[in-house]
Amino acid sequence: MKHLVWMCCLLFAMVHLAVPLHAQQTSPSVAPASQNPAPTPINDKLAQLDQRITAAQSSADNAWMLASAALVLMMTGPGLALFYGGLVRRKNTLAIMMQSFMLMAVITVMWALVGYSLCFGGNGPVVGGFEHAFLRGVGAEPNADYAGTIPQMTFMVYQLMFAIITPALITGATAERMKFSGTVLFLILWFLVVYAPLAHMVWGKGGLLNASLGGKFPTLDFAGGTVVHISSGVSALVCALYLGKRTGFPKQPMPPHSLVLSFIGACLLWVGWFGFNAGSALASSPLATSAFVATHFAAAAAALSWSVAEWIKNGRPSALGAISGAVAGLVAITPAAGFVAPMPAVIIGLVAGAFCYWMVTRVKAIFGYDDALDAFGVHGAGGTIGALLTGVFATQVINPIFGPGKAVGGSDGHWAQVGNQLVGILIAWGFALVGTLVLLKIVDLITGLRVTEDHEIEGLDITQHGEEAYNLES
Repeated sequence: MKHLVWMCCLLFAMVHLAVPLHAQQTSPSVAPASQNPAPTPINDKLAQLDQRITAAQSSADNAWMLASAALVLMMTGPGLALFYGGLVRRKNTLAIMMQSFMLMAVITVMWALVGYSLCFGGNGPVVGGFEHAFLRGVGAEPNADYAGTIPQMTFMVYQLMFAIITPALITGATAERMKFSGTVLFLILWFLVVYAPLAHMVWGKGGLLNASLGGKFPTLDFAGGTVVHISSGVSALVCALYLGKRTGFPKQPMPPHSLVLSFIGACLLWVGWFGFNAGSALASSPLATSAFVATHFAAAAAALSWSVAEWIKNGRPSALGAISGAVAGLVAITPAAGFVAPMPAVIIGLVAGAFCYWMVTRVKAIFGYDDALDAFGVHGAGGTIGALLTGVFATQVINPIFGPGKAVGGSDGHWAQVGNQLVGILIAWGFALVGTLVLLKIVDLITGLRVTEDHEIEGLDITQHGEEAYNLES
């Protein structure tokens, strides 16, 4: 009996020892199967985190771009409308403001029909195609060629605001003497024939002057020195020469009727220009900050240099000179904003303020043309000098547009870029000169351009719109 008990105990012990041993022997073959699913939750979490980061970046960029679009629209109305509205005589106040306001409506519709597609569709060297006509394919998905972190619809509406203000700038040269019907028809055609091709050449994929998407002559134009300011300024000069001088110019004094309105308008333009230039980074990024700072510094420097030049010549600075200088600096820094450091921006502003003052006071007097609100002297001249200086001061530290480590402008040792800038300037001048002249002749045949002398003397508010800006009898 004793032996039986001992045998049972021994058998029990052997069974307990055998089970762990069997488990140890089989565990290597089972372990891989149990370890394989372990990394899957971690990979999923990493992927989800990456998606959240991308979504957060997209949301931030989209918010900034929508705010920038609103700022640029504010530049036209109320900014430019008030700025120009105060500079004309009282009897033409509503007429000049109405032109800016009407372009906000007309160009928006044209942009939806074909404008956006002509500017940013296709990849031709001169003008886009019709792939986005009627805004086909323009939705929530980004267009990686232009802005990969925001909806293409956001990019579309942001660029629309540039298309609105550009033709509105021309009205400064034709103020107080051009028919409303002729103005609207001419600027619609001008938008299609001059603005759209230039916008595609400079900013569109495959455009002749595009610096980042395959252009033959890479022209640096961050926010519209050639596309917006040279094109509108040069066209303004052609319009002024074609229409002829206002009745009584230059013998009859034609001072601004309200510098208060112009002062407010200029301040709104200054603020709106941050959306114009910093928004052209197309993201809430350090590049946007750099463009923001350069814009502000250039405007301040130009306001000072114009005021000092005026102080030296006339013995005192004027409010009109100070606000005109600020606008000149904003114009000149537009092509350079995303390529230059703060101190070169100050230099650009100082040069632009003095140069535009000379254009407005001396050159205009020498040649005797009636650019009523100095659209050419500020935008045409300022845009030209700004585009040239962009080639001088652009640096890859601010924006390596040609690739990491590659020189961008003259300050990097790439002086050939000044030549590219000159090509872009000449093409913009040529397009604006020829296109504007042809369109003026066409519109003159269809609707006529200039109001009668009687209507001009009475004022465009009454004769073109049947209203008055100020009812002094009430």
